[in-house]
Amino acid sequence: MSRGRARRAAQYGEFWPGYVDVLSTLLLVFIFLLSIFMLAQYFVSQESSGKDAALRRLTRQIAELTNLLSLEKGKGKTVEDDLSAMHATLATLRDENARLSGLVAGSEDAMRGSQARVSALTSDLDEQTKLSNEALAKVDLLNQQLLALRRQIAALNEVLEASERKDQEAQDRIKDLGQRLNAALARQVQELQRYRSDFFGRLRELLKDRKDIRVVGDRFVFQSEVLFPSGQAQMTPEGLAAIDHLATAIVELERTIPKEIGWALQVDGHTDSRPISSFQFPSNWELSTARAISVVRYLISRGVPASRLVAAGYGEFQPLEEGAGEEILRRNRRIELKLTNR
Repeated sequence: MSRGRARRAAQYGEFWPGYVDVLSTLLLVFIFLLSIFMLAQYFVSQESSGKDAALRRLTRQIAELTNLLSLEKGKGKTVEDDLSAMHATLATLRDENARLSGLVAGSEDAMRGSQARVSALTSDLDEQTKLSNEALAKVDLLNQQLLALRRQIAALNEVLEASERKDQEAQDRIKDLGQRLNAALARQVQELQRYRSDFFGRLRELLKDRKDIRVVGDRFVFQSEVLFPSGQAQMTPEGLAAIDHLATAIVELERTIPKEIGWALQVDGHTDSRPISSFQFPSNWELSTARAISVVRYLISRGVPASRLVAAGYGEFQPLEEGAGEEILRRNRRIELKLTNR
């Protein structure tokens, strides 16, 4: 509160020199007019004193003339001339008296005019003071609003800084979680690679006598003729026997892989480039997908969890080899098995 009063006092101090200048100017004008009035009064008093002295002198002269008239009646002509001269002098004195009276009246008018001007200046000063007070009130209100706005800005800055800190902490946590997740995924992939190797090793051992089943990269490849008749999705007895070995290996694998490792066996169906068009299979898409689903259903029937199986059909659009030769077409007709993570 003391700082607020000091700040308002400083603001009022900024306006005070202007007021002092106006008041000083008005005081100087008033002193100047008062001086003129006093000088006029002085001259009027001097003129009045001279007029009284002239009247007394005139009175003495009249008295002397009267005496002379009584003593020298014979000198009538001279006395009349002197009397005429005295009348002229008296008229002059009367004119002088009127002039001096006019000067006194003018001085009084000037005084009244000065008073009127002083009154007008005082009124203007009061009006300016009123306007200045209103301006000071507005400035004080604006200062209060500015202070409130600064407080709001400071509060918003604090909220923004807190939000930025929380965001940075969240980013750090997300980064840490991402690193931990990547590390966990990398560990799972490594473990899955080991189990995949064991799984493929087991399948190789079970299917080592089958020349029509081979390993291509990370996939087991069954030729379609081993599992299905031409243009059909129903497995042959020979195909069921081959899938039995696969189901046994998968069931054993499922018991050994830890539950926290997300894995799946993806079964992909592929056809050759020769188109098929039948009521049951309008295109190679339907045929390849139906064959993959047949394998998945049989694996489920042999005890493989359905949640660990994926069926997909690719038609003729992902061949192992390009060409139209019979051997190339035969190799492209296949079922692929791939152990992958979900």
